[in-house]
Amino acid sequence: MKKPLLSVEDLSVHFSQGNKVIEAVKSVSFTLNPHETVALVGESGSGKSVTALSILQLLPYPKASHPKGHIYFEGQDLVGGGEAMLREIRGNKIAMIFQEPMTSLNPLHSVEKQIGEVLQVHKGLTGAPARKRCIEVLEMAGFKDGAARLQAYPHQLSGGQRQRVMIAMALACEPQILIADEPTTALDVTIQAKLLELLKDLQRQLGMAMLLITHDLGIVRKMADHLVMMKDGQVEEEGKTENVFANPTSAYTKKLINSFPKGEAVPVSPEAPFILKADHLKVHFDIREGLLRRKVGDIRAVDEVSFTLKEGHTLGIVGESGSGKTTLAMAVLRLEKSQGNIWFHDRDIQGLSRKAMRPLRREMQVVFQDPYGSLSPRMSVAQIIAEGLEIHGLGETKEARDLCVIQALMEVGLDPEARHRYPHEFSGGQRQRIAIARAIALKPKLVVLDEPTSALDRSVQMDIIELLKRLQTSHRLSYLFISHDLAVVRALSHEVLVMKKGKIVEQGSATSIFTTPQERYTKDLIKAAFDLKV
Repeated sequence: MKKPLLSVEDLSVHFSQGNKVIEAVKSVSFTLNPHETVALVGESGSGKSVTALSILQLLPYPKASHPKGHIYFEGQDLVGGGEAMLREIRGNKIAMIFQEPMTSLNPLHSVEKQIGEVLQVHKGLTGAPARKRCIEVLEMAGFKDGAARLQAYPHQLSGGQRQRVMIAMALACEPQILIADEPTTALDVTIQAKLLELLKDLQRQLGMAMLLITHDLGIVRKMADHLVMMKDGQVEEEGKTENVFANPTSAYTKKLINSFPKGEAVPVSPEAPFILKADHLKVHFDIREGLLRRKVGDIRAVDEVSFTLKEGHTLGIVGESGSGKTTLAMAVLRLEKSQGNIWFHDRDIQGLSRKAMRPLRREMQVVFQDPYGSLSPRMSVAQIIAEGLEIHGLGETKEARDLCVIQALMEVGLDPEARHRYPHEFSGGQRQRIAIARAIALKPKLVVLDEPTSALDRSVQMDIIELLKRLQTSHRLSYLFISHDLAVVRALSHEVLVMKKGKIVEQGSATSIFTTPQERYTKDLIKAAFDLKV
């Protein structure tokens, strides 16, 4: 038998926090063979990313340590390897695509400079040869005209394009192993499908082995030859992917395989009054060029969009990245300049001043996609939730506001005793519950949910969906629900609005959109979404 390309043997990882030791990974073993794809699977906190980072020795030492275990690559033990040896391997023989490209790419450097740095360090390429190779790998990663993207900066690219740049950087030196850590998280379904197909094609073309870290079992089933299921830092189950899906032996594996958004939106009255109405809404951004920054055109981010949202109802807004979903939501909240009419209850709010809008802000709340980015790391949970109460004059005393904080945390299923802790001390699902608690503490009528479950595990997603349904029923909340995950949209929405390039392609009841879509674009979105699911 051929020797495996990578062999992880009895690996353990400990983190020290003061006098406490956290066992993040416990005696994990698996192998990766040439041309093979192995998936490390599990919920947040299962130890899969820590295991992957251990391979390249990227953990924060000395806080992290390996009390036992080995990681062999081409006969070399990477655990405790010297800097010179690791520098030769990192990005050259073993490359890694990280989960969030916006934080992995340097915002101050162009695409060419970031890919060129890899080529200079490992291949000694500079100047025209480096530029030529940059264009080659960008086109391999799916850019039709790589040369046109060389001078772009990360903020000028969409989420899918940034992830393609990360793939190009990883492929620059034609590595033997590609580690992909949640490579499609927060991307819409059509881009997800294209990126997965791209990775498979590149793997065949370059003869790479791939270690795929993900919590999405639909992706695992589509991509992986072998599956390693992790829970609480240990291997719960492993085997050929098709065998594990056909006959899972672990109760945990069975639970994850069956964790799929199900059910329908909460029952509502068709006679409910409207709470929000948009009429011919437009958001256009100027394109300016030249020394005098003359206007040469515009980007029509939202173009003549009209809809109505009733009290207690959920309107799902779906579409690819760049379709205008979030811009539309920010416009109706008067957080983005727009043209057209916006009614909240029966009041036209489009022309209101900032001062006139302020009392209405309490009734219009937002839960963002990334709770870690939207919660201040310097404030405790109690301070984060109480801040809005103070601004809007709710709760006459500090004690009264603290009671409101306790009540909000209990409503979202969190222990009120944890309110003096900070966001980094909570899991992703718990942080999203904190963000929801901050919103509902103000007793709003309308909540905009902007991709609130995209970065969460499937089982955590189901918990959040059930929480949102329960809160909607008890408070008669109206939701504007933005998502690229159509399974979640179907489980929560009464009406669905499909957007493409700023325009409405199709809209109607959730039942009609999902069972009898009329437009080719809608059909393609649904196909891409449900082809990936387990």
